Amino acid sequence: MTTEKLNTCAEALRRHHFETAVVENTREAFDRIKAVVEAEAPKIVSFGDSKTMRKTGIIDWLRDNGDWTLLDGFNPDMPRPERLEIRRQALMSDLFITGINAVTEEGTLHWLDMVGNRIAPVAFGPRKVILVAGRNKIVANREEAEERIRRIAAPQNIARHPGFRTPCAKTGVCMDCNSPDRICNTRMEMLRCYPAGRILVILIDQELGL
Repeated sequence: MTTEKLNTCAEALRRHHFETAVVENTREAFDRIKAVVEAEAPKIVSFGDSKTMRKTGIIDWLRDNGDWTLLDGFNPDMPRPERLEIRRQALMSDLFITGINAVTEEGTLHWLDMVGNRIAPVAFGPRKVILVAGRNKIVANREEAEERIRRIAAPQNIARHPGFRTPCAKTGVCMDCNSPDRICNTRMEMLRCYPAGRILVILIDQELGL
């Protein structure tokens, strides 16, 4: 994918009222996120799990800074009910950071989630949201976004959880199952950002995440 295509996608997002930045690598993404966090001066920060976001190193920086409270709902040392409660509290954080399953060249954002803790705060709650996506997440339109999630993001995400027993864990292809371990439960697409500029989308010119 060319930088021109990234910039075209960014322009489409801006027309839809998303604040948008194109950066070359995860280091630049970190610098951009850090600058926004410092400018926003939030009291409470939280995040939805994302391999791309973690690659930027922003979570370690947030954890080491005492200027805010970091709600971490992914601490493996905590029982699952406690982690879920922290994720629920994240709905009222001042600033929320996560990734995206697919971004279209038409300027829309797409997710498929198991619990909904990533997408709910993106839709409403935190005053500022920062989203990161590698160039591999960019597709032409909604149909390609859904196909990408079904054939790439969901099966690869299941592969990260070896205890989950779903058909795609064996086949690597979505079977639209009804398994208790199904992670494809809630779909969200964001067509416009309201209010304008509440969401910052950072497009990274690298292949990152699922």
